[in-house]
Amino acid sequence: MRVVIQRVLGAQVLINQTEKREIQAGLMVLLGIEMTDDSSDVLWLVNKILNLRIFNDDDGIMNESLIDRDGGLMVVSQFTLMASTKKGNRPSYIRAAKHEHAIPLYELFLETAQGQLGKKVVSGIFGADMQVSLVNDGPVTIQIDSKNKE
Repeated sequence: MRVVIQRVLGAQVLINQTEKREIQAGLMVLLGIEMTDDSSDVLWLVNKILNLRIFNDDDGIMNESLIDRDGGLMVVSQFTLMASTKKGNRPSYIRAAKHEHAIPLYELFLETAQGQLGKKVVSGIFGADMQVSLVNDGPVTIQIDSKNKE
């Protein structure tokens, strides 16, 4: 799994040009799932994201997590995070998981995060047409790949 995490003052997703969902200050997570991912990737990644100390404490030092801050969490599926640009100029998405593999992991990701946060996680709809807008705070943007735990 690959994620792009952005610390935000607010974020919203417009789904199929009709339904708007939003959060206030917290984290916006774009989530890409590949064919080799399983529940262990979900558990490791959710724990890592929710406990990342990327929010400022009272001294202005990034020393607090989303859990410490009781911030909002928005998760949007994004298969293009699995793009390979090794050959040519057209990205290949061959590593991206097919729906039958990805949807259960996406749902597990949301359920796990919601359970650890103790509140609703705002999400897009898997496979839907979505427009995401946000105000990146900092800016703080972090990429994590569950297959490359550095």
